[in-house]
Amino acid sequence: MKKYLLPLLMAVVWNPAHAGGRDDPLLTMVKIDQLELREADGANPWVLEADAWIGHDLNKAWFKVDAEYVDGEMEEAELQALYSRAIAPYWDVQVGWRHDFKPTPERDWLAVAFKGLAPYFFEVDASAFVGESGQLAARLQAEYEFMFTQRLVLSPEAEVNLYSKDDPEHGTGSGLSDLQAGLRLRYEIRREFAPYVGVNWVKLFGDTADFARDEGASTSDVQWVAGVRAWF
Repeated sequence: MKKYLLPLLMAVVWNPAHAGGRDDPLLTMVKIDQLELREADGANPWVLEADAWIGHDLNKAWFKVDAEYVDGEMEEAELQALYSRAIAPYWDVQVGWRHDFKPTPERDWLAVAFKGLAPYFFEVDASAFVGESGQLAARLQAEYEFMFTQRLVLSPEAEVNLYSKDDPEHGTGSGLSDLQAGLRLRYEIRREFAPYVGVNWVKLFGDTADFARDEGASTSDVQWVAGVRAWF
């Protein structure tokens, strides 16, 4: 199934019936939302969160990457390959595949998401996942931007993850699994490139917290961060 997904996405994106004609050119975007070093309780991880898409106004092939690198090893690595369809101004529905490379064993999920701009200009990415052996998961990400000046921007953001079943091999428990809340202040040297500093809070809950305690890991951590945000 996985090997057919990318050709299928490309076929839909390039289909003239979906493209809208010559007035709807093929466009591309790569956005690195976070590339940062976190000063954490223990080893300091490098974190990457990025999106990339190719397509037209209504139809796109969309890719999401989430990775964490600690002590010379990849601790977490996730890739989503999605078909994205605009359904309203500022809103897309996305359907496709998510693959977790790390932690092992690897996992595959069917992914469905709604991504867009909510009232009061909150950027929202709400996803549901159907995994192996009937495992279900949900993720909600939200972000807001306060423009102090045309270049100085304060960005609060939050992410929560939920699961239907315990997964001891991955250290995730049923119910509310984890919450991340961050505050990042960036300076846009150019619109396409902005270094930032900030703080990130991570909290584990329920069985996920119990799995972490069994491994001798912390269930709550306040992390200072420094990184760059860029797009092209």
